[in-house]
Amino acid sequence: MKFGIIGAGMIGYFHAKAITAMTGGTLHSVFDLRQEAADKLASEYGGTAYSSIEDFLADEELEIVTVGTPSGAHLDPTLAALEAGKHAIVEKPLEVTLERIDQLMAASKKSGTTLAAVLNRRFHPGMDAFKKAADEGRFGTLASASAYIKWYRDQAYYDSAGWRGTWALDGGGALMNQSIHTVDALLYLAGPVKSVQANTALLAHERIEVEDHCVALIEFQNGARGVIEASTCTWSKDGHPARVQLSGTEGSVFLADEAFEIWDFQNEQPQDAEIQATLMKGQEAGLGANDPTAINSYQHQRNFEEVVNAIQEGREPSTSATEARKSVELITAIYKSAQNDGEKITF
Repeated sequence: MKFGIIGAGMIGYFHAKAITAMTGGTLHSVFDLRQEAADKLASEYGGTAYSSIEDFLADEELEIVTVGTPSGAHLDPTLAALEAGKHAIVEKPLEVTLERIDQLMAASKKSGTTLAAVLNRRFHPGMDAFKKAADEGRFGTLASASAYIKWYRDQAYYDSAGWRGTWALDGGGALMNQSIHTVDALLYLAGPVKSVQANTALLAHERIEVEDHCVALIEFQNGARGVIEASTCTWSKDGHPARVQLSGTEGSVFLADEAFEIWDFQNEQPQDAEIQATLMKGQEAGLGANDPTAINSYQHQRNFEEVVNAIQEGREPSTSATEARKSVELITAIYKSAQNDGEKITF
């Protein structure tokens, strides 16, 4: 399929790298309001550069777009693409409010196009093994399911662009921006949430509207309890990995980015030895923990390939808008609880 990229910033380069490497897709065009930015990306990775979205979407050969604009600016270009009959893969979060997400989903349904999200932390061997164990019920009665994203961003990061740290265009702070992929991973593994209570704070940064630290207590529909802790003010030399931890009556797994700190089951299976030999944690730096550019593009590549395969097979992709909506719904509830002095929010 022929891909077009909307947004020639840092995320656009990740998309271009992934599209260039993927099976089933080629980079056809790039759109950015800044012609020079579109020209630069297109010159490095190929394709035609546009600064008019009307001209970009009028190209009949263009089949699918990726959207990498600021979070709160996903709605308009994605709507335009869907209404032009193009499939769309949108960066996290799909949009910053449930109302906007529902608007996009309605437009996708009306136009008969596929609307999917970038949920790239679902696409690595560690997550494949973790999900398989969860789906097979290897944890027994799940008691604990938690996520910890203790990352760091300096003040210069927030000062680097006027939209950073704003409700309108970031949709939130450490939780909505930096932690949404890990929140998605927690829901992907542990299932839907029953209730949440939360507290947020702005501890270490200036001139931003949103939180840089958040703690939420979660009760899942399956009875498990857990914590989500998200931060952009927890410094470390190499960066802490994002962690997802599940524990139950028959096993525990602690995932740190793409490798396991713990893989321990009461009832061992043959594949456990291979996992322990190949996927256990070393001393790797946290992916994106201190530096937002330090992420792997191969996860985007697998994400894009899954969406292309789904379109060709006539099915919903595993990173559908319905899936992407879940993490935004939980984060929205966490913010509501925090803004109401830790009120318990029930789903």
